[in-house]
Amino acid sequence: MMDIRHHPDDDLLLARASGQLPAGARLVLASHLELCPLCRERARTLDALGGILLDEMEAAPMADDALARTLASIDALEHARPAPVRASAPPPLPPGARWPSALAHCSATPWRWIAPGMRWSRVSVPEAPDANVFLLRIAAGKYLPQHTHQGQELTQVLHGRFHDGRALFGPGDFDTADGEIHHQPVVQDGSECICLASLDGRLRFDSAIARVLGSLVGM
Repeated sequence: MMDIRHHPDDDLLLARASGQLPAGARLVLASHLELCPLCRERARTLDALGGILLDEMEAAPMADDALARTLASIDALEHARPAPVRASAPPPLPPGARWPSALAHCSATPWRWIAPGMRWSRVSVPEAPDANVFLLRIAAGKYLPQHTHQGQELTQVLHGRFHDGRALFGPGDFDTADGEIHHQPVVQDGSECICLASLDGRLRFDSAIARVLGSLVGM
């Protein structure tokens, strides 16, 4: 059983319950919920609360043709929807590790080199082609260059451990970082670390070289 110590906050779970979470963030959060019984229960509670609040809201007046126009819009979307693309399997994992089932409908590139001891894979989300989602695979003792964030970064640890000066994150742990967080994740000795991450905006690296490399891979 995983010893999960870092979880998404209530605001993130509320955004999920209300349908306001972008697709990339929703994918990373879904990967955490698969592994964390505590957060699954929190999510169920917030989903139920949202349903109660919706039931108690005063009904808004609607035009006589509202239903017909809604059905026509749905029909138009169905005809405009592109043919489904067969998802390519995520790249290989170390023995004992597994991909979250939330990634089953996504496609991913093979592992690609970024820097010594560091590889990445681009994850494509069918319902949101512009979502910035990727996998990072960093060797033991290596680190991601020091950086802050233009927007929100969500990270789910799938394998291994890293410490970023704030806390130690291990398998199953979830991290939220934004422009107020300035950190340098360092992978702990003993095993490489693999994470699933989504970005709203870009990382703002301190180093000029890291900024160039980050721009090449969309970080």
